[in-house]
Amino acid sequence: MLYRTGLALGALIAAPSLAAAPAGLAGRWKTDDGKGIVAMAPCGGRMCGRIERLLIEEPPGGQRDVRNPDAAKRSRKVEGLQIYWDLVRTGDGWKGQGYSPEDGRYYTAHLRVKGDRLTMKGCVSIFCRTVTWTRIA
Repeated sequence: MLYRTGLALGALIAAPSLAAAPAGLAGRWKTDDGKGIVAMAPCGGRMCGRIERLLIEEPPGGQRDVRNPDAAKRSRKVEGLQIYWDLVRTGDGWKGQGYSPEDGRYYTAHLRVKGDRLTMKGCVSIFCRTVTWTRIA
């Protein structure tokens, strides 16, 4: 019996910290410009972000990814589009890859959650931009 208890405790202690970590990042976030809501959720052993809903008036048939550098992807809808992937916990934040359908750029993403605020720094080469999103219920 003591052996089983030891195994159970050992399994809990040895469980990857990622299992508990996503709670801070997971959720729904309103973009800084008020144009959309992005849902952050686990995908595999990492975190991902998807445009859950656009809050702007869309053209008939929905907003398309017209600025994508890959011509084959320009007809896909922006709503539902995955814009963050491979986000892993690093120190006090998250690091992974991002994509902006507004300008068609892929970038390295650095995210940090503080309370109900999500600060994101996106960098392409040496050029970076930082925005802050707000958690919504």
